[in-house]
Amino acid sequence: MTALLVIIYLAFISLGLPDSILGSAWPVIRLDLSAPVSLVGYLAMAVSAGTVVSSLFSSRLVARLGTAKVTIISVFMTAAALLGFAFAKQAAFLFLLAIPLGLGAGSVDAALNNFVALHYKSMHMNWLHCFWGVGATAGPMIMSFFLANGRSWRMGYGVIAALQFALVAALWVSRGLWQGRDSGAQSEQSTRTLSNREALQMPNVKLALVGFICFSITEITAGLWSSTYLVGVEGMAPAVAARWTAAFYGGITIGRLLSGFLSMRLANPALIRGGQLVCVLGAVLLMLPLPASASALGFVLIGFGTAPIFPAMLHETPRRFGAEVSGAVMGLQMAVAYTGGTFGSPLFGALASLTSLRLLPYYLLAAVLVMLAASELLERRLAGGGKDHG
Repeated sequence: MTALLVIIYLAFISLGLPDSILGSAWPVIRLDLSAPVSLVGYLAMAVSAGTVVSSLFSSRLVARLGTAKVTIISVFMTAAALLGFAFAKQAAFLFLLAIPLGLGAGSVDAALNNFVALHYKSMHMNWLHCFWGVGATAGPMIMSFFLANGRSWRMGYGVIAALQFALVAALWVSRGLWQGRDSGAQSEQSTRTLSNREALQMPNVKLALVGFICFSITEITAGLWSSTYLVGVEGMAPAVAARWTAAFYGGITIGRLLSGFLSMRLANPALIRGGQLVCVLGAVLLMLPLPASASALGFVLIGFGTAPIFPAMLHETPRRFGAEVSGAVMGLQMAVAYTGGTFGSPLFGALASLTSLRLLPYYLLAAVLVMLAASELLERRLAGGGKDHG
């Protein structure tokens, strides 16, 4: 069991590595490829669209191949796509690479999260997502290293791709550890008979999905646009802004490490609520007329606040809707979460093109407040009538 957990931790690192580097490197990439600043939102949209599709089919893929093989294939796809980024000469080629990058992320994300929600305690869900933060923090740090030393962003992508291929090798060697636990649980068998339409029609599912959409809008938009915001609004150098983007993901990482310990004493709903309130404080801090470095702390605070929200919502899935259907609901939740990222980030890009990048703090605050309202209403419904009413 311990060895399998180590492998799952490695898999979560691989999930985080590609998630943060596009935003941190975009101020340089767009100049090299002569692309408009708003194009990054549409690239993120293309990646997220792939994750939506693969998330919706995740339970079927796990049923056919097992969690281990789905993980290995998915990480390989992301590694190959990242390597392609390093050699891209035109922005259009990035859109082609976004397809395997997105498809590789969706299935493994839903499969691993459901596996952990069913078999491990809440603290492990937080710590595993903390290791996602390790990968997400390492990505822009690696990119910042190359940019600060006068190297190309392509070298940063190449190194991160190599790390992904190394993780593929580790997952392949250790694939035997999944035997007996990979896809044999009765609850996982049950998820294969529940369609996405049936999952959507379950009581309270739609309300839960609102929380996932708004969370995704908050985290992905903040991470993707933080560097561009700090360069364009606060006047930071690209390398310095990239380090602040790394600090944003570092806040997520540290927050999830602490949340793992807090989950031993606090229930998931309390962790969700506390994180949302911290996000509100972070957005407000960005709105204040402060020096650039002080304003940038607002992004770190938002990262710290988002830390417990996603793991806690995921771990709540069996309690909210039943372990026997958690796999299908989990895939739907992941798909909808990525839908929020698919449309939320480019929507801000379009609004910023019409107005100003200064809109970002207000955009983030609106998403957090809607998420908070949906979460509180869902808890009231569950307390009033359980999962059978709503």
